[in-house]
Amino acid sequence: MSWCAESKSSWLAVAPWIGPELPVVAVTLRLTGLNIYPIKSARGIALGESDVDEFGLRYDRRWMVVDDTGTFLSQRNHPRMALMVPSMSDGMLRLNAPVMPPLATPLDPPAAVSTQVKVWDDVCSATWLGERAAQWFTEFLGTNCSLVHMPDDMVRPVNPAFAPPGARVSFADGYPFLLLSEESLADLNRRLSKPVPMDRFRPNLVVAGGGAYAEDGWNRIEIGTLAMRVVKPCPRCVVTTTDQTTAERAKEPLTTLATYRRVDGEVMFGQNVVHEGPGRLKIGDEVVVR
Repeated sequence: MSWCAESKSSWLAVAPWIGPELPVVAVTLRLTGLNIYPIKSARGIALGESDVDEFGLRYDRRWMVVDDTGTFLSQRNHPRMALMVPSMSDGMLRLNAPVMPPLATPLDPPAAVSTQVKVWDDVCSATWLGERAAQWFTEFLGTNCSLVHMPDDMVRPVNPAFAPPGARVSFADGYPFLLLSEESLADLNRRLSKPVPMDRFRPNLVVAGGGAYAEDGWNRIEIGTLAMRVVKPCPRCVVTTTDQTTAERAKEPLTTLATYRRVDGEVMFGQNVVHEGPGRLKIGDEVVVR
């Protein structure tokens, strides 16, 4: 898994955009965005509220597209994955994409055919979801691939250097949640000739009410009744340059971010978060920084 080697404290020490500590000012922070990405690297689903289970937001990145070796595919090399649009209804995960027939698979598939898959350096047990799904993804992406699901009993641990013991994650890159503030995006957009939407960064949690990059300095937060730890900044990649509605790719916003958010060769934007137990989140929940 691609993690930074330094601890969060050492990262903050070298972050050039972090100034001296200022007096704490009382502000009201709110959760303004809640998104899941059922299939890793496919388009997301905006929700008004969601259960949080041991993996994170329910159904988030529980499905993944893999090649013939079991290695995950992503928008990094297959930007057309942005055109795969999931939805959920009647106990089914449904998928639409240009010129393709709709595809549907159960939200809770039976563990019929088990296989081994790889996401970064982690090898995980997964359920293969059949030939029909494999043909669908192979035709759309133009490469041999299949769809798999992470069963409830699969334990993929979060990097213990940044998370408490027992924390686990689905097929997300490394952490259960990615958090970004509206103010941080607004600051970035002021630097761009053409603003980009929030979906370029694929956050699970969007918050508003603080200053730009305030989340860089958070350690523990509560959203509603759910306790969370802000554990590590998120290194950004070429996916941020992929238009999530057209799959077209350009240089921004990564080029501009690199001018002021680069640390040890990586461009940081947003924070990875782990939760301390199950619960429920909804838009409008107050965010309290501890």
